[in-house]
Amino acid sequence: MKEEIVMKDLQFARHRRLRNSANMRALVRETHLHKEDLIYPIFFVEGENKRNAVQSMPGVYQVSLDLVNDEMQELVDLGIKSVLVFGVPAEKDEVGSQAYHDHGIVQKGIRQIKENFPELVVIADTCLCQYTDHGHCGIIEEGKVLNDPTLDLLARTAVSQARAGADVIAPSNMMDGFVAAIRHGLDEAGFEHIPVMSYAVKYASAFYGPFRDAAHSSPQFGDRKTYQMDPANRLEAMREAASDIEEGADFLIVKPALSYLDIMRDMKNNFNLPVVAYNVSGEYSMIKAAAQNGWINEKDIVLEKLTSMKRAGADLIITYHAKDVARWLTDK
Repeated sequence: MKEEIVMKDLQFARHRRLRNSANMRALVRETHLHKEDLIYPIFFVEGENKRNAVQSMPGVYQVSLDLVNDEMQELVDLGIKSVLVFGVPAEKDEVGSQAYHDHGIVQKGIRQIKENFPELVVIADTCLCQYTDHGHCGIIEEGKVLNDPTLDLLARTAVSQARAGADVIAPSNMMDGFVAAIRHGLDEAGFEHIPVMSYAVKYASAFYGPFRDAAHSSPQFGDRKTYQMDPANRLEAMREAASDIEEGADFLIVKPALSYLDIMRDMKNNFNLPVVAYNVSGEYSMIKAAAQNGWINEKDIVLEKLTSMKRAGADLIITYHAKDVARWLTDK
């Protein structure tokens, strides 16, 4: 007979005491995901009765303005309080003039939302790439994106969006000085109260492909590596964010989110502004594709993924999963 091992004098921590039931685990949970954390991106398109499916983003649509009220009512009913609006214009030109036209697709959409759903926080993406015929985020000269001349167009775009009723301006172009130019333009136009949610840390990522299908914003030549950040760089993110704060940013976006959780934690540890994770299209589409093939549990994966962003320091999350997540949180 083997000698029995005596355990009574063995000392060790019993961490499992705080995991032994669902209610106990909820009691000690450190990180929480709430509906109020979610910002839902939506794409406005010209025309009537259009709800164009984005093939590379299952469940995401381009929506014409006559159908926008139904979309907004669904969000309100789900408890989602914020939207990020993008436009797909009918016409494009070399300077993206529809981006800053007072009757551009985004401006019309913003007015409609604020007239019918004034309680929703409307965040306007402020960039030129969806509106230029070359697909870049600025003025082009001899194949190069010009920084300083582009700033004026970005400021004009921001002012036109604020005039339409946008609650927040979210510039995504990554030109040097874009926050300063937009802040100055808003203040000069009497919109000192409108905050700037800067795409402070935006990497030249391979995860953006499906978005470019949705927004019709693929570059017609070259790439965006001369103005978006190198994915290999960490300290550069700190410099970018510090500059934007000095220029007047009120929020800091990290984009993409999932592959840059370390950057998000750096933002939270070093700056005292709200940090926003952008859970981008490629991250969304990979999960949707795997779920449709039955390879993963979509709900569990999505909730784990978004919770990881909150744990890394995100205060808010821009995500195409927002509707599903709001339903899941309601059913918990």
